[in-house]
Amino acid sequence: MRLSLFLVVSLLVLSVSVCSANVFSSQTYQTSFIGWMRKHDRAYSHEEFTDRYQAFKENMDFIHKWNSQESDTVLGLTKFADLTNEEYKKHYLGIKVNVKKNLNAAQKGLKFFKFTGPDSIDWREKGAVSQVKDQGQCGSCWSFSTTGAVEGAHQIKSGNMVSLSEQNLVDCSGQYGNQGCEGGLMVNAFEYIIDNGGIATESSYPYTAAQGRCKFTKSMNGANIIGYKEIPQGEEDSLTAALAKQPVSVAIDASHMSFQLYSSGVYDEPACSSEALDHGVLAVGYGTLEGKDYYIIKNSWGPTWGQDGYIFMSRNAQNQCGVATMASYPISA
Repeated sequence: MRLSLFLVVSLLVLSVSVCSANVFSSQTYQTSFIGWMRKHDRAYSHEEFTDRYQAFKENMDFIHKWNSQESDTVLGLTKFADLTNEEYKKHYLGIKVNVKKNLNAAQKGLKFFKFTGPDSIDWREKGAVSQVKDQGQCGSCWSFSTTGAVEGAHQIKSGNMVSLSEQNLVDCSGQYGNQGCEGGLMVNAFEYIIDNGGIATESSYPYTAAQGRCKFTKSMNGANIIGYKEIPQGEEDSLTAALAKQPVSVAIDASHMSFQLYSSGVYDEPACSSEALDHGVLAVGYGTLEGKDYYIIKNSWGPTWGQDGYIFMSRNAQNQCGVATMASYPISA
């Protein structure tokens, strides 16, 4: 049974006497929660309600504390504001790798490479980025990063933007090391597309947010690639140089509450790891805002998260969040 708004208000009133000390008044929490529920079309069972409301209040407190400090990052009540950080990580992060900093000689030699390309680029303005998609409660972020990179490469070469199928990758690339909603890697997905002779269009193989039986047929094919390249580990100048040519798949550490609740600004999280990566996203450009260098990152949590589904992540900040640790891009057929 889902609670009516009247019952929600009643439960909020009853909760006043059991609230622990918080930053805001009970009325402020209640008004904010009701408004947030309306905005995001949330409804809970009687059993769910207390936990969701408690998580919401704690997130409100965290947002207030963060935004009270000097930071280029602004947090807000995102679609994940009723989740604890552990719940968020469990349901929405889909890459689980720990990349050791073990650079080979060739990679070390590239540490002296200095990018001298354009000061900024935004592939959204050039038609090489499809609409923001939503992975739902399925750890398939890696498939969205993959399709985004292939969509961009295909559009740049052919002039046609074709939205491609994440579900095709979720259902069919298990033999390449991917695990559907339990995680995967973009390079594994690239390998599958190459060997498969292409990837289906979104319209012919729509997303379900659950792993199923592989249904790909050649008639579904929307694009193909002939190879891919990996960015030397940790080399941001190499990543920026690749981005000057096309969108690039990247893996990042997105485990922090600051990412979960990101609203706007250039993301700067001192606790971010450059080795423990847990989320696949798509870099679609770069630039500088008020002296702060950034990458434009397309996420797969729908357009209501972040800045219309995007996050500006710190660039030239010692590979913050591992943005250049495991980056790769496809070569269109």
